[in-house]
Amino acid sequence: MLVLTRKPDQSIVIGADIEITVLEVRGEQVRIGIQAPRNVTVHRKEIYSQLHPEDETAGSTPAEEPLPAAR
Repeated sequence: MLVLTRKPDQSIVIGADIEITVLEVRGEQVRIGIQAPRNVTVHRKEIYSQLHPEDETAGSTPAEEPLPAAR
């Protein structure tokens, strides 16, 4: 898992066409905005798990696949 620190109005880019922006931080709540192409589905994990109960490894990365280095 890659862990990054961001402040409000700062973003993270995934690939060439997905951008996640921290909109607001209030106590323990963080509001984020996600810009992605229409063909990319975006769900909260608990909703994804309900939609795909057979996929017990949703969101996890297999141990044998190394994560790319942060730049």
